[in-house]
Amino acid sequence: MRIAQIAPLFETVPPRRYGGTERVVSWLTEALVAMGHDVTLFASGDSTTAAKLIPVVPEARRFVPIFEANTAPYARMLELVARQAQEFDVLHFHIDFHPMPLFSRLGVPFLTTLHGRMDQDWIPSIYGLYPKANLVSISQNQRRPQPGLHWAGTVLHGMPRDLLRPVGEPGDYLAFLGRISPEKGIEAAIRIAARAGLTLKVAAKVGAEDQAYYDQVVAPLLSGGSVEFVGEIDDTQKPAFLSGARALLFPITWPEPFGLVMIEAMACGCPVIATPLGSVPEVIEDGLTGFIVGSEDAAVAAMGRLGTLDRAAIRARFEARWSAERMAEDYVAIYRRLATQP
Repeated sequence: MRIAQIAPLFETVPPRRYGGTERVVSWLTEALVAMGHDVTLFASGDSTTAAKLIPVVPEARRFVPIFEANTAPYARMLELVARQAQEFDVLHFHIDFHPMPLFSRLGVPFLTTLHGRMDQDWIPSIYGLYPKANLVSISQNQRRPQPGLHWAGTVLHGMPRDLLRPVGEPGDYLAFLGRISPEKGIEAAIRIAARAGLTLKVAAKVGAEDQAYYDQVVAPLLSGGSVEFVGEIDDTQKPAFLSGARALLFPITWPEPFGLVMIEAMACGCPVIATPLGSVPEVIEDGLTGFIVGSEDAAVAAMGRLGTLDRAAIRARFEARWSAERMAEDYVAIYRRLATQP
């Protein structure tokens, strides 16, 4: 198939370090190319891909407090895609509602994967205007607040099989990976590790939007001696970090749409201890790839059961369920259906 992938412009594809959506777009794009599809990626010019790259802007730039600087690149992107739209069998957008006003009128098959939360009050007012626009959720739970939208399917994320692999033996620490923010549960993770008598290694990004939270709330908690702040890490560092952990703590407090760190941990054979919110019950197989716990007490108690989990079996479940190839096959099934609709 001739497929266009349209990525956000705030990070490169793939991102240098943190950047969940851009990472998934990269994994999907490369898997589609490997399957023999003709793929064009609309992204920042400093992106890296085996697909044909259309550079919308010279380089990625994080959100800046200037309206025009953030919106003009997306207006340019939509125009560039529209000028070539007839060259593709399907257009796959990853930029929220931006394509809908234009592409709902062009008669070209397109779909939009929604990567964020759907429980915000502004969502019906914009997505409701386009009742026939094809939307894809990244978990069944994600779409629950908006059941009336035109859902073309759910495709759970996947990642390259060999990107992360188990290395070495687990040590005597717990891991926290991702981003420092209230909804990710860093405070709970610190408390759980302390109660379990284990060091918590925190490999996380502190974004500008969360700097005050980090300075005022999190930083004072890091001085107790049982927390090691590693900082943001890249994919080359994750295998050792996750393989060496007894478990990844994922005590989220929000409806996580997916949560890539869970499958990254599984790729390294590392079990996940997580709260039953958002996509967690769809990703974690309780008692096999980790434990789903309803409280901090239950999380602490779960430490005593980690020995019942087989880390080789966790890796095997990753290979069976969470590969980029499986993700790409799921999307191609949707592409073919949309491309053949009258």
